[in-house]
Amino acid sequence: MEYSMRKRLIAEIQPILTGSLVELYPCDLQLYRLPPTSTITLSEFEELAQERLMLLRMVENVNMLGSTKTYDEWKNAFIAELKKAGLKGYSKLMIGTGCGRSESDLQLRKRDHVSHFILRIAYCRSEDLRRWFIGKELELFKVRFQSLNAEGLKCFMKTNNLKYEPISKEEKKELRDQLYESSASISSSIENYEFYRVPFIEVQDLVRSRRVYISGGYAYVPSTDLISILSSVFRTNLAHGMALTVNKLPYLEGDERIFNLLKDLHHSYTGDEYVKKNNAGSVHLEDIDTLSRHSFAPCMRQLHEHLRATHHMRYGGRMQYGLFLKGIGVSLEDSMKFWREEFTKMMDIDKFEKGYSYNIRHSYGQEGKRADYSPYNCIKIIMSNVGPEDKHGCPFKNYDVLNLKQKLLNWNIPISGINEVIEYVNQGHYQLACGKFFQLSHGVKTELGINHPNQYFLESQEILGGKHKTEHNNAKEVANGTTKDAPKNSSVEADAWNEDMNLEGFDMDI
Repeated sequence: MEYSMRKRLIAEIQPILTGSLVELYPCDLQLYRLPPTSTITLSEFEELAQERLMLLRMVENVNMLGSTKTYDEWKNAFIAELKKAGLKGYSKLMIGTGCGRSESDLQLRKRDHVSHFILRIAYCRSEDLRRWFIGKELELFKVRFQSLNAEGLKCFMKTNNLKYEPISKEEKKELRDQLYESSASISSSIENYEFYRVPFIEVQDLVRSRRVYISGGYAYVPSTDLISILSSVFRTNLAHGMALTVNKLPYLEGDERIFNLLKDLHHSYTGDEYVKKNNAGSVHLEDIDTLSRHSFAPCMRQLHEHLRATHHMRYGGRMQYGLFLKGIGVSLEDSMKFWREEFTKMMDIDKFEKGYSYNIRHSYGQEGKRADYSPYNCIKIIMSNVGPEDKHGCPFKNYDVLNLKQKLLNWNIPISGINEVIEYVNQGHYQLACGKFFQLSHGVKTELGINHPNQYFLESQEILGGKHKTEHNNAKEVANGTTKDAPKNSSVEADAWNEDMNLEGFDMDI
């Protein structure tokens, strides 16, 4: 099935973009002034939407982690994330010359162009969505602009008819002292730089930070700050285009295929689904208590603790926790045993078999339509409806601050670290709060971008060296009588795991 981009992606009333790929995409960087007119399939449409969303979320994650300071550090971290996610095409756009003409270069630019306009449609629906989209696209534009070489920059300026002419040598000589003193980005003689005379309103960021010379309503911008001028052009163009796109939504809403795909795109998950059939049985029941303390994300750890304490769990919690256990490698047989042993501590076995066993088999694809259900990702958990008696959902979102602080304290997070977590929570950055918790609980320096509880588990096991497997093997050796003499200091294992402290009766002002 095909879907005409000409009919549905015309977001602005302006000339149609036509011509060969060489004519349409001469440069790696675009201002996205004209919508695409090519024809793509519905599956390609969805793939491009998810790809662009993943790209912009990576921009957001690299920015929020705060582990980079310079442009080169940011760019390297971003490219590493792109390659890790399999978006090597975009990493190539980040490090290319800017004006290559190979077939692969042209196809990458086309993909970049079409995916941008697909997300433009999805994100024009509200002020909050527009603000997020414009902000992330602008950040992406800035870093890509700074990746252009001299030839790529010249091509970009010419292609987009950007006629910013540098001031004359005479004028530069006349304003020599003012230009040097007011331009913070200049590190040597002004003769080594071009200066552009533009209306000061086009470089408000430079004016705000007092990094540019102003005279007669004009700002004199050095070539090193040219990105400030072009960022203003990019933002203005994109904001105008988004406003016009809103008027086209009624045409789109008549097509349920596209409308349903785009309406909830912002809340969709773009990472690994963590459905791995080949790892069933890799996690054993006798290890779960230890794993829950050291490698479970807080959302899963709170569910495990609740189950052990009450021997029951409501449906939302069973689904969230049960699929997580499936994803980390608990087999169906062990899962049935795990839930049966807990629930039959407060009900007879017949009630469990009649009321609960079917749902467990169903989640493993053994009942009903036999679907292979995926573990819940962070977005799904954060967006889930949680009632007053429920224990599922995201604790960083659903706990009030005092209860969250107490919970983190019980989990051995230091007071200073708790305050850092709460700061993220107060800003609504629940996944970053989880990443900070991971950093503090594992003693690592770099904050981790958490997108999935099963990702959290795998990252934790990698840091801890897969110790749950060692413990299980040791237990088997003890049972078989083949283990070597244990060390005299029996606390070695507990110290290695940083066992939880007993804080009962411990009073601390938090």
